[in-house]
Amino acid sequence: MYICRQCPQGCGCDIDHTGRIKNPLEKLVNVSGSWYNSSMTNELISSKYTFVCDPDECDCLIELTSSDGFGFPSGVTQLTCPCGRKTTLVSVEHATIQPTTQTKEEPMETETPAVTVPDTYNANLLVTYKVIHGYSDATYETDKVASIEWSLHNGRQSQKQANMYVSKIDTVKDIITEAYADSDDQETLRSIAEALDIELTRDVEWSATIEVSGTIQLDLLADSDTDVEQEIYDNLYVDSQNGNIEIVDTEVCNVREN
Repeated sequence: MYICRQCPQGCGCDIDHTGRIKNPLEKLVNVSGSWYNSSMTNELISSKYTFVCDPDECDCLIELTSSDGFGFPSGVTQLTCPCGRKTTLVSVEHATIQPTTQTKEEPMETETPAVTVPDTYNANLLVTYKVIHGYSDATYETDKVASIEWSLHNGRQSQKQANMYVSKIDTVKDIITEAYADSDDQETLRSIAEALDIELTRDVEWSATIEVSGTIQLDLLADSDTDVEQEIYDNLYVDSQNGNIEIVDTEVCNVREN
């Protein structure tokens, strides 16, 4: 299939005003390739923008796919997160929006349905709830639903921050533990560890041989066929009186009667 490149009205193109093409193959372009497929089948060549919000506060990832004609005001690519902060653009890549077969009679379903507020919800409702104080007796307080909601939200945010700091402290512990033995400034490393309440420890694999002797009482009538060696194998074990020593495996060898 071929169409003319130029305007059909008074521009000197190869189409006369009777609708006939003067030189039908000289000024025509083949549009049966990818350009035709994207332009004539409603596929939109678009761009996918990826934004991220503050990882310490919101940690939201937003992907926006729009046609190339969408653009951003004044050439500035910015997007505001639902939390109200300005996001950071991290990548832009080409994308293709496939044509939709949706009709007016069949409205497109949204991926995230709108939140339905229950008819019985009342943010100003006074609620009495139990406050747990650890090992001491619990108390009961009364507050508005809205205030309790904010307390729960702030608690979740604080827990998120605490988990992040614990992860960072674990990373610092690994760094200090690895560098401590060869460091020329161990005092500084100890000070950092004490400030972050880090115990500087390392695991040492060990093995030991223990010579054990003892007695076993056997009934000459009932236990005449007892295999003493097997009894020792089955019942002798090793334990540690030091909580820092972990017994991983034990093996009883060379059992003999004296």
